[in-house]
This record gives sequence, structure tokens and C-alpha cells, in this order.
Amino acid sequence: MRFPNQRLAQLFNLLQNEVLPQDELAARLSVSTRTVRADITALNALLASYGAQFTLTRGSGYQLNISDPNRYQKLEESAPSTLRIPRTASEREHSLAVRFLTSAFSLKLEDLADEWFVSRATLQNDMIAVRERFQRYQLTLETRPRHGMKLFGSEVSIRACLTDILWELPQQEGFNVQLMAEALNAGAITSLTATLQETLTRHAIRLTDEGERFIRLYCAVAVRRISEGFPLAEFAAEEEVSQNVREAARDIAAAIQKLAGKPLADSEKAWLCVHISARQTQQVSPSAISADDAEALVNYILSYINSHYNYNLQNDDQLHADLLTHIKTMITRVRYQIMIPNPLLDNIKQHYPMAWDMTLAAVSSWGKYTPYTISENEVGFLVLHIGVGLERHYNIGYQRQPRVLLVCDTSTAMVRMIEAVLQRKYPQIEVTDVLSLRDYEQRESISEDFVISTARINEKDKPVVTIAPFPTEFQLEQIGKLVLVDRTRPWMLNKYFDAAHFRIIDGDIDQQTLFSELCAQLHEEGFVDAEFHSSVVEREAIVSTMLGDGIALPHALGLLAQKTVVYTVLAPQGIAWGEETAHVIFLLAISKREYEEAMAIYDIFVTFLRERAMARLCTCRDFAEFKTVAMECVSRF
Repeated sequence: MRFPNQRLAQLFNLLQNEVLPQDELAARLSVSTRTVRADITALNALLASYGAQFTLTRGSGYQLNISDPNRYQKLEESAPSTLRIPRTASEREHSLAVRFLTSAFSLKLEDLADEWFVSRATLQNDMIAVRERFQRYQLTLETRPRHGMKLFGSEVSIRACLTDILWELPQQEGFNVQLMAEALNAGAITSLTATLQETLTRHAIRLTDEGERFIRLYCAVAVRRISEGFPLAEFAAEEEVSQNVREAARDIAAAIQKLAGKPLADSEKAWLCVHISARQTQQVSPSAISADDAEALVNYILSYINSHYNYNLQNDDQLHADLLTHIKTMITRVRYQIMIPNPLLDNIKQHYPMAWDMTLAAVSSWGKYTPYTISENEVGFLVLHIGVGLERHYNIGYQRQPRVLLVCDTSTAMVRMIEAVLQRKYPQIEVTDVLSLRDYEQRESISEDFVISTARINEKDKPVVTIAPFPTEFQLEQIGKLVLVDRTRPWMLNKYFDAAHFRIIDGDIDQQTLFSELCAQLHEEGFVDAEFHSSVVEREAIVSTMLGDGIALPHALGLLAQKTVVYTVLAPQGIAWGEETAHVIFLLAISKREYEEAMAIYDIFVTFLRERAMARLCTCRDFAEFKTVAMECVSRF
């Protein structure tokens, strides 16, 4: 069966073994629910002659119903295997990298272009990303006239790069199983799965599922490389490993030797020991761990966060134990440059933006005094521990509770009874004042969020809910509609964003000039001190502050502002921001006095990202238009 377009094929694959609702399908395919319904209709028309249909079950979603198993079986049998030809740029980049990593000879782009039915220019464009990936592993491509390109680098780097690519592949959309088969010897993964599980269990070594999968992939890559005559160079671990790890590495090496058909050097077993130690999980109390470097780093991180951000997590024994357990194995990975993937890195940055900045600042500060480089992936894992610790001890998810004006002309006892009912039903309500009808009429404006009155009154500039002295359930529901509105982000917009700190840049300007101009203005106005500018530059040099979708959040290391303010810059033409381009820039200056509210400021920017608001924000011609668009975005969540 041929599909008219790629999306129908993708939809068909999604619903093969899973029941999914319209909303989830629309999100996965990046289309509307209306398009999903139209695609389902098209699929059902194609499947009609094969005795199958996709039907919608309310409350669960679409599922495949087979009315004629024999006809559908013929469809499955006739389905071609996954094509080896990569179609998308991402697939081509992975395929190119695997080809170079597994080829003992030079490769010509012309030959690959003919094989994959694309132009040579297309592959040359794909090679930009491939070269960038290789550079991260100190691998280089050398071009030889009339021969093509060949990859050069250490065997450790080649194996690390290939293993990392194979780790990433199943997480990609449209994962091509045959690319995995092309990179590894047939049957290697299946054989190693049983061997690894039995060996690790016998030697009482605990790994996470991801850790075990990574070791399995590395071993399969080792089988491929050793069988082709590429052993590891001499290698010896710097620190002692436990006896059970050494014995497990010996048994796993024996399995690799059997699959590769060649003897293994001692360096292979030593490298296996390092890999297992770097991913081993431990269930021990803090007092039982004696790792001076790990202990020092834990204390340094928690001390740095306390002194620079006013969050004291130093007495959290659970957090200390979790960090210590993780960092002990992390230091082994960092020492030997073993990359551990973090598939949730982008989500961590967006869901824990403040914890990310705290941890990154602390780790970067510590990194100045050590020869090791801690990758973003490792920082991401530390951020999860810090983020949970912050949620345990502080109201990180700052919320502005609804402030209510109560208008009541009855007795004091009745007022207290109404207040008690409101507090019992909606404890988050803050009744700021109680006025009589006459006092309310004399008010020119209302500063509270809404008004609750026991008599009919005119609205001034805020909503009014009229209730009986003994409120009915319906009246309490009407109050609830106003109580449950999120006022935090709109309030933060009003408080920390203003026209004096708003700029539209149409011409060319570089990042450093922008930082200099904005920080100079904030310094002159008394929002920041002289150190703020250098701290912003230093923070940007560590890791780009690009949040995504052209939105950047430059800020200082720590809470260095005298007063909190957000400087908004719109750059329709774009400003070079590392390897990306920023169109909407928010320079954050947060003081220690408002640190409790800082998380809500970050929430505003995450909301802009979810709403894909960059394009709309860039069309704003002044602060009033910007605020209108911003309010629309934050009010929808």
C-alpha cells in the first residue's frame, strides 16, 4: 500500500500498536485536529480493501479494528522493509556520520549522492552538521584528491561518537532500524543483552535501564571495531575500581571476544571497567561515601547557591546524599571524557530555568579551579536534584493570590461569617478590605482583583460578584471562576516590564555592544552596579542564554541587581547569538529582595516559547503593542 504523503505513513505507524486521542496525534504531527480527522478518513479509504479501519472511541482515541484478519495479514506481508535511503536532513546527517565512522576506506560524496538520489550540493550542506559533530570528539575529515574523504582520530573517540549516535537514533522521529543494523554486526545486540543482564546480576552491579542500554551499545560497537581490526590503544585507569566491577568487565570482555572472533587486549578490559564504574548506581547513606572530590563539589554547589541566590539548601540531607551519589560517578565520567546522554536536557532548561542558572553558575565557578570540563548533559542531571530541592523548601512556583474587596452593609458578625465561608472554600483569597455601600461608591478606582458584594452595585473597573449573606453553591462557583484565574504572570508583566526599558533595534548591532549599552543605562538609573555588565558577559561565555525560537535571556551570575527589572529588546532583523540568531531579547536584572518572585518571571518567557510568540512580538511597533501581545500570551495559561 502506497501512502499519498509522508504524514499519512507516519500516522499509520503511530496507530499500529497504540490508541491515541486526536489532541495527542495533532501534537505529534504538528497539525490541527481537523487535519488529523481528514487524514484518518483518507487512511480508512486506503484500508477499506484490506479489511481494517481506524475507529474513534470516546474517552480513549483512535484504534485499529481489523474485520478481516486474512486480508490484513496479506497487507503486512507485502509491506516493504524500511528503506535504507535517508529522506530528511536529520536522517542524512546520521547516515553520513555512521558511514564515515564505520568505513575503513575513503568515501566520495558523489557516490553517496547517487545512492541516496540527492544532489551533491545537498550532501555538502549536510556535511556542515556532520563536521561539527566530529569536532566535538576531536575527529577530523581529510580530503584526498580522486579518493574522497576519510575520518581520522583516536579509536576511543570513534567508538564514543558512534555509540552516542546509536543512542540518539531511537529517540528520533521516523527511526530507521536498518541504520542501526548497518552500524553493528548482525546479532551482536541480541547476544549481548542476555550476557550483560546475567553478568551484572551475578556480580551485584546495579545500573539504570539507560546505563545498561548504553553499555550494551558500546559493547556492540566494540565488537564491530575489533572484528575489523581496530583495537584500543594502551590504556590504564587512574583509580582503583571495585573487584566486582573488574570481574564483570572480564566476563563481558570474554563475550565481546567471542563475538568479534579476535583476542582482546588488557586496554579493552580496563576501558570497560571505567564505563561500568561511570554508570554504576549506589544505594548508600552519605556517611558511607568517602569521595573527597565529590564531597567538596557538593558543598561548593550548595554554598554557592546560598551566597549568590539566597536559597539555603545546605541542611537538606536528602539533597546532599542524592548529589553526592550522582557526582561520585560523574567525576569518573568527566575525568575520562565519557559522554552520558541527557535526552531531557531541553525540557530541564525550560521547566527548571532558575535551577539551571543556579547550578550552571556554581559548576562554572568551581570549574575554574579544576582541569575538568563538565558538559551540559551532566549539568542537566544536577539541575534536576537542585530543582527538586528548591521545590521542597521554597515556594519556587511563586503565585500572586487573588486580592478581593468585600462590600457588605450588614453586621460585623455577618461579615465575619462571609469571610469564613470564603476562606473555607477558597483559602487562597486575600480579603484586603471591607467597605460599606457608601464607601464603595466614593471610591474612584479599585486596586483589588475583583469585588464581592452582598448588594447590587455598579462595576467601576473590576468584576463584581453579587452574593447572598448565605452564598449559594452557584454564587460560590462564580467566585471560583475569578479566583482560579492566573494573575501571577500578568501582574509580573505590569510590575517588571515598562516603556523606559523597551527598545526596538532595526539596524546592525552585535551582542557585546548590546550588552554594553543596556547595562550602561541600567547602571546609570541605579538598577545595577558596575560589576553587572562583566557578569552578564561571563555568563554568556559559559553557555548561550538562548531559550529557543529566537528568544534569548541574558543575565548575570547571581542576583546582582539593586532593583529587579527586565529590559526588552526586539530585533526584527536578528542579532547573532552564538551559533543562532536572537530576535527577542530579555535582559534580566534580579535583586535578592525579589528572588522569591524570580521563578514567575522565568515562567513568562517559557510561556512565550510555548505560544511561539516570537514572530508576533517582533511585529510590535512600541511598548503598548508589545504589552498587548504579551498579555494575550500569558492570559491563555
